[in-house]
Amino acid sequence: MLIRKAKISDVEDIHRLINHYATEGQMLARARTTLYEGIRELSVVEDQGQVVAVGSLHVVWCDLAEVRALAVAPDYIKQGLGKTLVQTFLQEAKGLELPRVFALTYKPEFFMKCGFRVIDKDELPQKVWKECVNCPQFPNCEETAVIIDLD
Repeated sequence: MLIRKAKISDVEDIHRLINHYATEGQMLARARTTLYEGIRELSVVEDQGQVVAVGSLHVVWCDLAEVRALAVAPDYIKQGLGKTLVQTFLQEAKGLELPRVFALTYKPEFFMKCGFRVIDKDELPQKVWKECVNCPQFPNCEETAVIIDLD
């Protein structure tokens, strides 16, 4: 399996994978437009030419980044692909000299196994007031905020 940056030709597979979980209420849906606009942030795991996992690292501020849109195809769950992508994003964040990385998730236990800890969303005002206010779930978001300190 190969971990690489996403390409434009991956967008349909990424869209299908993310929105599969969104229809199950396990993550937020993503529009194709959002995926095309954020293509440079997305990374995928490819197996025999097929996208089987996806995620992204989004820089929020000078000291903060977010792991977003992390999804693993159902047939590939429990093979360590999600954890591998998270580790990839944490290394990328270190390379960018970002001291903290967070995620908003319905699966906090997964992130806690990756070294994150649960925090109150109020500790992320940059995220809440820049993006969350535009989410259809706001202000009744049921996602849990998790964060890891890298320094």
